Amino acid sequence: MNWLLLPCLLYVKPQNMSRFFCGFTICVISMVKLKKFRLDKKGMRSFLSPLETDVLITLYKLEKARTREIHRMLKQRRHVAFTSVIVMLDRLHKKGIVARTIESGQGGGHYIYYPKTSRQEFEESIVDNTVNKLISNFGDVAANYFHKRFSRKE
Repeated sequence: MNWLLLPCLLYVKPQNMSRFFCGFTICVISMVKLKKFRLDKKGMRSFLSPLETDVLITLYKLEKARTREIHRMLKQRRHVAFTSVIVMLDRLHKKGIVARTIESGQGGGHYIYYPKTSRQEFEESIVDNTVNKLISNFGDVAANYFHKRFSRKE
């Protein structure tokens, strides 16, 4: 695959040349990790995998839950292995999106997962991070564009 390097931060990888910009993945390097932002997806799906998104949405509904509870809710809507839910929760934890505590129970300790922020705050942080990175990399060009774009009267 060919990669186009843009100033310091954004890497654009064509996934399907017939789809133009909707087929591009932009990888945004944040202060913590490399994060992908898919222009052809909406909401959290532009930042997370489909299964990560479903797991996180389920966790937002439950507020606080064990892996088994999340799996039970998810399998009502889609076929998903228990181990896949475990992996997704671990990835979300490593990305800093969810937190976990250990609770003793029957059979030993269990992780209890909960989102670190509300869904609204999480989505706003994605937008904020992306805009800040664009301004950081493109400076006055990005700032002037945003000023022109959002000061228009429509």
